[in-house]
Amino acid sequence: MIRRTARLRREYLYRKGLEGKEKVQYEKKRVLKKALEDGKPVPTELRKEAHALRQQIDLEDTRTAQVSTHIDDEYARATEADPKVLLTTSREPSSRLSQFAKELKLIFPGAVRINRGGQVLTELMEAARAGGYSDVVMLHEHRGEPDGMVVSHLPFGPTAYFGIVNTVLRHDIQDKAVLGKMKEVAPHLILDNFTTSLGERTANILKHLFPMPKDDSKRVITFANQKDYISFRHHLYTKPKGDKSIELSEVGPRFELRLYQIRLGPMDSETAEVEWAIRPYMRSGKKQRMAS
Repeated sequence: MIRRTARLRREYLYRKGLEGKEKVQYEKKRVLKKALEDGKPVPTELRKEAHALRQQIDLEDTRTAQVSTHIDDEYARATEADPKVLLTTSREPSSRLSQFAKELKLIFPGAVRINRGGQVLTELMEAARAGGYSDVVMLHEHRGEPDGMVVSHLPFGPTAYFGIVNTVLRHDIQDKAVLGKMKEVAPHLILDNFTTSLGERTANILKHLFPMPKDDSKRVITFANQKDYISFRHHLYTKPKGDKSIELSEVGPRFELRLYQIRLGPMDSETAEVEWAIRPYMRSGKKQRMAS
């Protein structure tokens, strides 16, 4: 099992290493193709290899013409089977973190929650691979308050590190009258304001934790990005007979996520490359946002 995992990892890194060359080749073919369609002369820098590039263009179809990325390898099997999430916590969790983990388990359909116990990270990840899990979600806390969530996709990554703030558990919601019953059917997802390349990457990591919902599902989960804080909300909706309006009932819990790092590898990989990380003072004004 360890040898097979290492071999698959080497093959993935090799394909990822070719990604830069493929992008350069793709851009050359795009420039040449546009010049031919517009009836313009072939650019000077492409004249030596124009014949070979034209042969490649002639052999391409709509699928092979698109350049592949490491993201295609990471989620290549996402459409073959529903995600299988393993949920755990840091060692010796408080009662509040344990309750938060129980509520999150019901968020992800089919998720399995295990007690961390004395397992080290490498043992935990090997057990997840052997069990056929697609993702590992680990929760952390500070002085009894949930403050971190790590989402690691298997087998190749990525691993996203989030901070958690403003956590309100289901039984802490003030207005008990609005609470709906917790259901475990696959939810519809609303991903709002993930417009930049980093935002799309973050939304891609989050949405692959959930299976495809059925049309009649009345469960809705919202990830709304505002000023780099991702608000999580969980609702049930009903349609009263003879009425065109929709009634929402909150299920809980509520919390905000803030992304601070993405690594190109699983959680237990010490050599995984950092794809993106937040830096102190990386923004000097309000003119730029990271995920929107």
